[in-house]
Amino acid sequence: MNLAAYRITVSGRVQGVGFRYSAKLAADRARINGWVRNEYDGSVLLYAEGSLKACQTFIAWCRKGPSMARIDTVRVKEVSPEGIRGFSVRY
Repeated sequence: MNLAAYRITVSGRVQGVGFRYSAKLAADRARINGWVRNEYDGSVLLYAEGSLKACQTFIAWCRKGPSMARIDTVRVKEVSPEGIRGFSVRY
């Protein structure tokens, strides 16, 4: 399988609304490896790697987020895969 990898920055009301926990669940469902963390500027940064189709599914989820979130912008940058196993919430 060819790995695709992306850094995704999600801005809006995305902290304090369960975004990271929901992202972990969505990543596990899509079979995405990587991580998610809150940033000091109020955004959420995610690293996602997996098949292209899995990454596209996960990026689509990031554009919606959990029900309590309000997504203003989503920036997606293709990056080199790091070979991470599993998906974690970083603090």
